[in-house]
Amino acid sequence: MLGEQIKTLRMSRGLNQVEMAKIFGVTKQSVSNWENGNIMPSIDMLIKIANFFSVSTDYLLGLSEKHALNTDGLSESQVAHIQALINDILQVG
Repeated sequence: MLGEQIKTLRMSRGLNQVEMAKIFGVTKQSVSNWENGNIMPSIDMLIKIANFFSVSTDYLLGLSEKHALNTDGLSESQVAHIQALINDILQVG
């Protein structure tokens, strides 16, 4: 589950494994091993991955299906606009 989540998030950002490895200061092989479930990232790395992709560690670990959006720096009005967009998308889907 963790490997699938990492791969999905990486691809959603248009990153290849080499680019992601550079961002996190690890090797491409480490990213590949995470995604294939051969090894698990350390707790510190798990937190870094969650923060980078703006998701919770629970989401990465498959304990929650909730996504989190970082709205730091946005006004209440802007956050409300984003929520309205999300609601519109949910109604269409």
